[in-house]
Amino acid sequence: MSGLIVVLDIGKTNAKLLLLDAAGSCLWSAERASPALPAPDMAPLTRQLDVAGIEDWALATLATMPGRKAVRAIVPIAHGAAMVLLDAAGTRLLAPDYEDPAFTQTQPAYRAQRPPFAETLSPALPAGLNLGAQIFFVQQRLPALFARTSRLLTYPQYWSWRFSGMAASEVTSLGCHTDLWAPQQGEYSRLVAAQGWEGLLAPLRPAATPLGRLRPALAASLGLPATCQVICGIHDSNASYLAHRIGRPPAAPFCVLSSGTWCVILASGAKLDGLDEAADMLANVDALGVPTATARFMGGREYAAIAGTETPPTLAGLDEMLTAGAMALPGFALGGPFPGRAGRLLAADALSPPARAALASLYCALMADYILERLQGQGPVLVDGPFAANPLF
Repeated sequence: MSGLIVVLDIGKTNAKLLLLDAAGSCLWSAERASPALPAPDMAPLTRQLDVAGIEDWALATLATMPGRKAVRAIVPIAHGAAMVLLDAAGTRLLAPDYEDPAFTQTQPAYRAQRPPFAETLSPALPAGLNLGAQIFFVQQRLPALFARTSRLLTYPQYWSWRFSGMAASEVTSLGCHTDLWAPQQGEYSRLVAAQGWEGLLAPLRPAATPLGRLRPALAASLGLPATCQVICGIHDSNASYLAHRIGRPPAAPFCVLSSGTWCVILASGAKLDGLDEAADMLANVDALGVPTATARFMGGREYAAIAGTETPPTLAGLDEMLTAGAMALPGFALGGPFPGRAGRLLAADALSPPARAALASLYCALMADYILERLQGQGPVLVDGPFAANPLF
């Protein structure tokens, strides 16, 4: 084996390590859960991301990974609405969890400061789903910690910094409902300068940029080559989108449905002036800096809430569900096109596990279809992630 690539892919539910060959085929993988943890020392915040646990697991796993001596690059991929605060010495201070209910405490004050949707194409979202809301909260409610902060790193770029020692910012993580980026101008939004945050953000680098070699101490302890390069990294849904965008004619429309904890639908070629802020529609900025019409719902979380178990759906279960007249009405998680509605299940109590899974599959398929219609997406619809393996979806 030669020229291998390690991908560290951190989702909101699971973290994965993948070993890929030069053609992109997966040769080996490992996975662990990536739950948020209680944060008793960070009150009024109540939880934060398990950065230390993921790091310990990733390093221990890399140290025993087959083929590690042939690795030429490490590529970090991570979910959006996440950041890590570092002090001047590089000590990790905080990694908030966007689902922390504490963010509602400063929401009215923050919304009075955030730029209009017309500038950022970033909708006003609940909890800490707007990254700017997290920074504002820490600045207002944890001022001593914020005063110690020297760097704000978006989540993929925290990992590239951890492996290389080089700090960077990158547009796919800045341009996913953060309120920090003005996608049509290709620059920071007015919020960043108004709040004095620009000096905390690292220099902008393209997602595919090699930031430098793996830290020598890590290369030695992990048994990876000293020449191993660390790539800047990318937001997870944008990584899925980029894989399909490369090689397509620029004018040929297509849609990508990236599934996981979130189901994120990106519609290449769809008009941005049709985006509805109230329906969790936004512009994601792709790895080439192009704003792309996007809408989403928390598909993995909603599927689990409806299905109740990990039993897979079946055609017999679908027939049972339809015969019973069962229905699932949105919504069952944060965000999505129906904000403020509490999800309801109708005629579902007596369904078997395969039928409940069929109901969850149909619900998610109908939600995706509704979003595609709202986006006015055209061309083929390419499905990535768990929903691609669901025969009923």
